[in-house]
Amino acid sequence: MLDVRELLPFLIPLIAAELVLLCYTLHHILTHKTYKRGSRGLWIAVVIVGMEFIGPILYFLLGREEA
Repeated sequence: MLDVRELLPFLIPLIAAELVLLCYTLHHILTHKTYKRGSRGLWIAVVIVGMEFIGPILYFLLGREEA
C-alpha cells in the first residue's frame, strides 16, 4: 500500500503551483473589467469550483481579454 509520506515530495510542489495559479487568476479576474466570454461572477465561480488547474486554465484560454 502506498504511504502518503512517500508522495509528499511530489504533492507539495503540485499544491504550491495550484495555489499560485489560483491566486494569480483571481487577481487577474478582479483587476480587469472586460472578458472575451462571460462575466466576472461567472469566471470567479468557474475558477473556484474548478480550482484543480482546470478553472484557471479555462479562464486564460477562453475568458481573458487581450490587452
